[in-house]
Amino acid sequence: MLLLTGATGNVGSRLLPLLLERGEDVRCLVRDPRRLGARRVDVQIALGDLGDLSDRHTMRQSLRGVDTVVHLAASIRDQPPRRLEELNGLATVRLLQAAERAGVRRFVFFSALDTGAAQRTRFFRAKWVAERAVESSPLETTVFAPSIVYDRGDPWITLLRRFSFLPVLPVSGEGRAAFQPIWSEDVARCVAAALDGEKLAPRYELAGPETLTYDEMSDLVSRLAGRPRPLVHVPLPAVKASLGALRAVFGEAVFATYEEAELMEVAMVSERGTADAQALGVEPRRMRDVLASA
Repeated sequence: MLLLTGATGNVGSRLLPLLLERGEDVRCLVRDPRRLGARRVDVQIALGDLGDLSDRHTMRQSLRGVDTVVHLAASIRDQPPRRLEELNGLATVRLLQAAERAGVRRFVFFSALDTGAAQRTRFFRAKWVAERAVESSPLETTVFAPSIVYDRGDPWITLLRRFSFLPVLPVSGEGRAAFQPIWSEDVARCVAAALDGEKLAPRYELAGPETLTYDEMSDLVSRLAGRPRPLVHVPLPAVKASLGALRAVFGEAVFATYEEAELMEVAMVSERGTADAQALGVEPRRMRDVLASA
């Protein structure tokens, strides 16, 4: 039995069909089973989310009979009353410890490139804490560290397309941070290929075949949408003030938070490039080709 968290996210929604196609018994930890769509009848359901990982009963039920945990679930914003640090760092530690108690053999954790204790964003610092816990576990553990992961209809790409209806395309910060964007389908295929092996490597860095700045990605999305626009950079203090005001009015329904905007100031580049993906039999596609085929 494999426990999958984050099954309704960008990567999880692509990974789940691959696991089921090869006959894997999958249990999904989800808050709302309806978001699994037709796949909800093909899997076991454990009700819960990142905030419920402190509940020992939920953990025992979720991990009963599980051999492998694939922990994809994450949050890039606070979910009051819980903060990023609990949802991404502490929740992973809790799940890991519960997996150790339950006799799980293998724990696969989804992190990100360039995490660190001194990183500027809370998200990357929380992921770094979680990575350290996973690496120190007595279980057979593997960390997947991707660059920015995108899909054709994900919230970030959708937001950029909507911004392209404006006379100019606003870009938070300087727009110079470099990324190696990788399609969620390619990421899912990498994870599935790794799980096919008897022994996983300790770490895989997943990156797309080209390096693009935030400016270049924003421009690419607007051009492919048929609405190329000049880019206008909005200083981060102004972004923080405006998004803070919007959040005060709209609460958690706000389209973006400052924490999310700040993520685009952190470069996510691997010196290994596409080598790890290729070693798993996956040739990542260029962002332009993926979005143009939508």
